[in-house]
Amino acid sequence: MLHAQKNFDLFSQVIPYSSGYLKVDETHELFWEQSGNPDGIPILVLHGGPGAGASGDHRRFFDPDYFRIIIFDQRGAGRSSPLGSLENNTCSALISDIEKLRQHLQIKQWHIFGGSWGATLALLYALEHKEYVSSMILRGIFLLSAEEVFWFLYEIKNIFPEAWEQFAAPFDTEERKDILKAYYDRLTSPDITVQTEAAVNWSLYESACASLLPNYVTITTDEQKDYARALARIEAHFFLHEVIDDENSIISRINKIRNIPTMIIQGRYDILCPIKSAYNLHAAWPEAEYIVVADAGHSCFDPPLRSRLIEATEHIKTHSQKT
Repeated sequence: MLHAQKNFDLFSQVIPYSSGYLKVDETHELFWEQSGNPDGIPILVLHGGPGAGASGDHRRFFDPDYFRIIIFDQRGAGRSSPLGSLENNTCSALISDIEKLRQHLQIKQWHIFGGSWGATLALLYALEHKEYVSSMILRGIFLLSAEEVFWFLYEIKNIFPEAWEQFAAPFDTEERKDILKAYYDRLTSPDITVQTEAAVNWSLYESACASLLPNYVTITTDEQKDYARALARIEAHFFLHEVIDDENSIISRINKIRNIPTMIIQGRYDILCPIKSAYNLHAAWPEAEYIVVADAGHSCFDPPLRSRLIEATEHIKTHSQKT
């Protein structure tokens, strides 16, 4: 159990000891890397988005002397190619990719660390391959429901009206009735300029709502615009085509993974992924430890949330020694 009595800082930056590309189908090639202790306890990092990609700072949540830290960029994201591709980009494909990576790296079983969309993907992977999951640390719960997507598209304006007005500004009254379709049409336009303008607007909206304290992001370089386009395109694609209906919801299937040791760590003031989803998940899964960080938002780098996440990774050491 986490007691939140101590502040935990990020570990020092480490350099990967191996990396490569894994071809998973005729279109997609995934970038992966390993850092820390090659003989350590394997832990897989699942980045957010979908489409956000991973960064070097994600390695810093783990003691590099103890963990074998595995990070990869999901289809169309980060350093994987082709960047921003929507072709064959589905939940089932991403689950299959994780399993192919496990086999490629010859890992018998691993812990999973996932936040936001990464938590969604961790849960979906565990539902299909629970025998390979030692434990999970899940942050900023998102269950890919229609209600959550509607919140992102419309109801955030109750908290961030200025950000939402900027988000909706490109569209007239009629288009705003289905703002997801309006964005998707622009993000898949054959005109790259139209794509980029929509993607920058989408990405700025998301980043404005991600931290408890104001975080003003700028997107000016070509590289930043490319990553913004990948993020916005893939998010809009999943929100439009991959929402999970109530009958097949993650919560309705939780019995399949009830015995996997899991920590749910949620910022009280997470606006992108409101606490309601984490609360409902824990209500259906009381065996999972549930930690509400009272002074944190969505970003894993909000200091109080960052500290609780690192405390959770340190807790794995105790669990691993007992098993």
